[in-house]
Amino acid sequence: MKPLFRSILLFLGLMAVSAIAHGQVYKTSVGLRLGYPSAVSLKHFLNERVAAEVYAGTRGWYGYRYLNVSGALQLHKPLEFEGLENLQWYFGGGATVYFWTYDRTIYGGTYASSSIGLQGYLGLEYGLNEWDLPLSVSVDWVPTVYLGQYNFGFSRFGAGGGTLAIRYHLQ
Repeated sequence: MKPLFRSILLFLGLMAVSAIAHGQVYKTSVGLRLGYPSAVSLKHFLNERVAAEVYAGTRGWYGYRYLNVSGALQLHKPLEFEGLENLQWYFGGGATVYFWTYDRTIYGGTYASSSIGLQGYLGLEYGLNEWDLPLSVSVDWVPTVYLGQYNFGFSRFGAGGGTLAIRYHLQ
């Protein structure tokens, strides 16, 4: 697994170096990701093109509840449309950790588990600075490959969900 991880890091590094310089509209932002899961997000640009994002969220249904913590590196590139100066698309990768609980008293009590996963990111982000609002809105798709046990013993690939994020620019 180490050679694959190194190759991915090398690829992301080369993409970051080869990207055409185009300034982002903020350096650091904080906000909400609404989707799977709903989460609190912090995003920080490491340079003109590469951003690091960390977020923590939760979701529950039918006795299940999970908390997850995720981190990602994302490479941003501008999309040139007349009248949309701050539109960018991005892609990247990251990792996540899930902490699960399952509470079904009819099945004999509460169970707990954890799992890890590798994530891909593909999305669009638009900065609302043109309207003098220190906000960004993004939508993305985050497919996930779960490693080891997932949700009490099942391994799987998660297609990920669509996420709408709204972030306030701190700087």
